[in-house]
Amino acid sequence: MINVAHLVQLKAFARQDALLLALLWAASFACIVMLNAGLIGIILALATPFLVGKRLAAFRTQALYGVISFRRAYAYSLYVFIYASLVFALVQYAYFQFLDSGAFVESIATTLKQMTPIYEQNGMSKADIKSLNDQVEIMRLTTPVQWAFMFMMQNLFVGVALSLPIALIGKRNRY
Repeated sequence: MINVAHLVQLKAFARQDALLLALLWAASFACIVMLNAGLIGIILALATPFLVGKRLAAFRTQALYGVISFRRAYAYSLYVFIYASLVFALVQYAYFQFLDSGAFVESIATTLKQMTPIYEQNGMSKADIKSLNDQVEIMRLTTPVQWAFMFMMQNLFVGVALSLPIALIGKRNRY
């Protein structure tokens, strides 16, 4: 039986912690895209499960007196990822709409041009390389809403996958 008060409490904590996760993702995105500090951005992105796990432990301790079932831990983690994905999608939309001016796709195109000789050395055909260049041209036509939606879906899929081990590690049964 679903206890509505417990669900409301879980969602309230998840929303608050989702803002922290969205801030972490925004800092990671800014490091990778705007500041050319890719390594720092990747480290911040890899900190995602640790942040969610730490916040799950805080929720368990503060609201549930140290006891949380796997189901509730999974629901909490999943809600954190869902809410954070929505907030981060808004941040990315704002970036792509107002700040990017095509720089994101240009960086991909530049990387592809730099990698073309390496691809040719490794036996990639001219047709395959042309196909990659055609894909970059299609990326130029992608709207800010489409970029934000694409990244949001990616974050949701990652969230579903990461919520399982986070919930398994974070659950605490009553003895």
